[in-house]
Amino acid sequence: MTTRSEPAGSPASGSGSDPGEATLESFGYSQELRRSLRLPDLVVYGLVIMLPIAPFTIFGAVFNESKGMVALTYLIGLVAMLFTALSYREMSRAFPIAGSVYSYAGRGINDKVGFLAGWAILLDYLLVPTLLYVMSAAALNALMPEVPQWSWVVMFVVVNTAINLLGIESTARLNRLFLLGELVVLALFVGFGAAAVARGENGARFSLDPLVNPDLLTPGLIFGALSIAVLSFLGFDAISTLSEEVKDGDRRLVGRATLVALCVVAALFVLQTWIAALLVPGRTEFTGDDATNSAFYDIAWIAGGGWLKQTTAVAAALATGIANSLVAQAATSRLLFSMARDRKLPAFLAYVHPVRRTPERAILFVAALSLALGLFFTGQISLLSQLVNFGALFAFLMLHVAVFVHFRLRNRSPRWHLHVVAPAAGLLITGSVLWNADADAKTGGLAWLGIGVLVLLFYRLSGRGTDLALED
Repeated sequence: MTTRSEPAGSPASGSGSDPGEATLESFGYSQELRRSLRLPDLVVYGLVIMLPIAPFTIFGAVFNESKGMVALTYLIGLVAMLFTALSYREMSRAFPIAGSVYSYAGRGINDKVGFLAGWAILLDYLLVPTLLYVMSAAALNALMPEVPQWSWVVMFVVVNTAINLLGIESTARLNRLFLLGELVVLALFVGFGAAAVARGENGARFSLDPLVNPDLLTPGLIFGALSIAVLSFLGFDAISTLSEEVKDGDRRLVGRATLVALCVVAALFVLQTWIAALLVPGRTEFTGDDATNSAFYDIAWIAGGGWLKQTTAVAAALATGIANSLVAQAATSRLLFSMARDRKLPAFLAYVHPVRRTPERAILFVAALSLALGLFFTGQISLLSQLVNFGALFAFLMLHVAVFVHFRLRNRSPRWHLHVVAPAAGLLITGSVLWNADADAKTGGLAWLGIGVLVLLFYRLSGRGTDLALED
């Protein structure tokens, strides 16, 4: 087995008495990050990064694409993403280490594919914090136009970086508080919304039209809805970046948390969008950008008045700018740490603070990059979204291939439903969405992959290699 020397500034390896530490040592690593996360922490982390109130901000766009069947859109998205979640579960159990799809593809297929998968997901992870800051700044600017958007970006970056530097326990505690706040606001909307439907506000009545309207349902509409729904769930994969911080190194927790978080958030998506769609009966689209962007908040006004509209708008902005960005920065820093530890990125990113046991320099790097890009891309939400989506979807493709290669081809697994059928379905769905992605997204994404190929060639020609240690 190939082993590595520890990065400069890393704490020495322990005795290996801890099961998680022994597992890491079998892959050629020493335990550096603090193991303190349990199943509830991982589930909360996944819920926060997927944002239970995410439909607030994109309800109008999804409504238009689905002809009002928004709840159906999220049900389709859940089915589509379950296949990818199953692949993450299987690989997280086989390789319980930080790095997400970078580690899984590298060990499941080979080191070169792993590097390209990691490079692709980097496009997603590096830009997600920036995208969230820009989205939140735009939302708050609509409420307080006298405050420049760049100042919100600076504030969010500083706050999130300080919290992440304190350690993963601080992040986990704040995740619970943020999630509680989001669920309170969501409960207010659902409660007042259901009451408004019961009273017949705006002609509303309880029906299953937001779930399925046979008169409007077509294969083309289902595919269009699927494309949007899949992208709405992006982020659940970030749970796997915390594999080396799981209490006692339990291999099952990451995969279990991924599936639980995905199903819970899907149920919340369906519930809130069903109520919202009921309050605009007979409508199949919102006309104009302004009406589309403010659709959910206008419906909140129908449900509870101006205070509920303001509450949902502020909650969406803060949840995006702080709660969601906080966990996105944490996940990105762990991916950078993992790749730097394997010498695929500059070694300084692999430094772990000896007391707080956090990848300090990776956190600061993500903060600096997010600040620079956030100031540059202020107001350009569409372009950032397209690039983020390409990186995630391409990485998902590599994940599904890795499951098949590692379990079926290499280890002759008899579990065809998990190691052949599920990854094949996930590959087909993800590939279809990626194929039909925006042209600019594909151009930018392919350019990013081209740079990754050049970096890979540099490593090979310079003799640095891209080998990864496999478990004995």
